[in-house]
Amino acid sequence: MVKKIPLYQHIANLAGNKTLVLPVPAFNVINGGSHAGNKLAMQEFMILPTGAASFKEAMKMGVEVYHHLKSIIKKKYGQDATNVGDEGGFAPNIQENKEGLELLKAAIAKAGYTGKVVIGMDVAASEFYSEKDQTYDLNFKEENNDGSHKISGDSLKDLYKSFVSEYPIVSIEDPFDQDDWATYAKMTGEVGQQVQIVGDDLLVTNPTRVAKAISEKTCNALLLKVNQIGSVTESIEAVSMSKRAGWGVMASHRR
Repeated sequence: MVKKIPLYQHIANLAGNKTLVLPVPAFNVINGGSHAGNKLAMQEFMILPTGAASFKEAMKMGVEVYHHLKSIIKKKYGQDATNVGDEGGFAPNIQENKEGLELLKAAIAKAGYTGKVVIGMDVAASEFYSEKDQTYDLNFKEENNDGSHKISGDSLKDLYKSFVSEYPIVSIEDPFDQDDWATYAKMTGEVGQQVQIVGDDLLVTNPTRVAKAISEKTCNALLLKVNQIGSVTESIEAVSMSKRAGWGVMASHRR
């Protein structure tokens, strides 16, 4: 039977969702990790225009901050530093993750959106986790790596907490290895009231892993990627479980 309705409406009907709203867009504006040729360990630094009154205004705010960020990077590091990574964000050759946050803070202020545009991160920590010694190597992209930047999960957790106290960070995705459930739970317990801890590699949109994370209070938000679990039905189940638990849900820009 042909219903002659848009696909998004059909999926909403399947999910029993009667309230349709566009999400707050998350602009991936600085790339690191496996998505860029610089030395940044953490993969994505994002801006979220949470103070916008509409999606249209959010897009405008995001674009303005992006262009101010470009001018700041160009002035500080030179024209070559405005090259972009695999995900379209700038990839300046910096190593300190805090420096990336400083750039975003400056760009937001220069655009006049302090308090209206906030920061999100996708760390993709599984990329620099060593199962052998259970450490996280913040210098994993360095060719002559002596291992001096390896830290424990608890130390990485404390680093995030220092970021949260100093910058307007509202969302951190994949802050630990996909199987480091214990440190995830510690992080969520300590800052989960003020920050969205998003599970992507941790949950892979799998209802079984979502159920475990809800039970163990491992995170408080789902990164939705339909292609990870392979069916619309299971994706809807994962989202429904997350919402019932009071979690947030972020839709991935990748399918």
